[in-house]
Amino acid sequence: MFYKNARIYASDCRFHHGAFEVTDDGRFGQILPDYMPEDAYDLEGALVIPGLVDVHTHGNSGYDFSDGDYEGLKQMARCYLASGVTSFAPASMTQTYEVLEKAYATARRMVEEDPTGCAKLRGIHMEGPYFSFKKRGAQNPEYLKNPDLEGFRKLNEISGDLIRIVDVAPELPGALEFIRQVSRVATVSVAHTDATYEQAKAAFGAGASHLTHTFNGMNAIDHRTPGVIPAAAEAPHVRAELICDGYHVHPAVIRLAFSMFGSERMILVSDTGRCAGMPEGCEFDLGGLTAKVVSGVARLENGSIACSATNLWQCMVNAICCGIPAEDAIRACTRNPAAALGVQGEVGSIAPGKRADFVVCSPDFAKKRVYFGGKLV
Repeated sequence: MFYKNARIYASDCRFHHGAFEVTDDGRFGQILPDYMPEDAYDLEGALVIPGLVDVHTHGNSGYDFSDGDYEGLKQMARCYLASGVTSFAPASMTQTYEVLEKAYATARRMVEEDPTGCAKLRGIHMEGPYFSFKKRGAQNPEYLKNPDLEGFRKLNEISGDLIRIVDVAPELPGALEFIRQVSRVATVSVAHTDATYEQAKAAFGAGASHLTHTFNGMNAIDHRTPGVIPAAAEAPHVRAELICDGYHVHPAVIRLAFSMFGSERMILVSDTGRCAGMPEGCEFDLGGLTAKVVSGVARLENGSIACSATNLWQCMVNAICCGIPAEDAIRACTRNPAAALGVQGEVGSIAPGKRADFVVCSPDFAKKRVYFGGKLV
């Protein structure tokens, strides 16, 4: 089927007026700039962007990935899909290996069964337990560990090799060797860390290539003790996550991050918890800690900000409202995160042969229709 009169966000990360084809097997066919087949479906000038890819989300609708609840994971995936997120990597929290084993086996089951009506699970983001106590944030300190290569390998085997991103604080004992080994099979991310500039630089030199929720769970930039963020910005292979929910990062700092890393290295994430989609004032469990949503912000009992209560689509719109060009914000939600998961050949851009996951939306991104495998959701 052909669609015409669209502003297509093409593989060059720019909009082009034209038409595109969706084949019978749910793939993109021809992309035809400035051509309008007479029998094509008229999109009347709407924007067409790739389905969003969220590489850091814990849950929604009262469910959390770490619960290891298969029905809950499916409900999470249905909500992602409805919001325009067609691919996701659920993030686990700092928990016991037993809890993580159950969650990872549940993710493996979802990939194997591939239930209908659900966003596609593209891998697992292992957030914890290899973190600094000082910078643990909303991670449960009871379960923190030093980097454990054998423990990681066992969990990855249980998951069916689904771990695509694994977080680590590089100042911990054994971290550099862990990074050297694990970066051969997954993206290693620096996170929840008290590392110095020199320690972070060594981690990126050892193979770390990702920065988890930049500015959160790490030291602020200082002109004499620069810390992790400048070390990441100086390493051209490192991509940086950013939570644009309106609370975790100030608009000026969002603009600063895009300026430092460039649009080709930024990744927007939702970092949602089970509170996303739940009512104001709800209390919920966060890896064994109690949190509550107050004025739209999820906080622990001590007042510390915790996970997000929004979704990636809204984070993208927030970034645009902060002054980030729409093309750059879209790239940070599609092409770049797909590359971080190693699935850029399948999703993340509109190009012939790729899966036809896309969103048709108004120029202000307010109204949208989601297509998954070429079919309207």
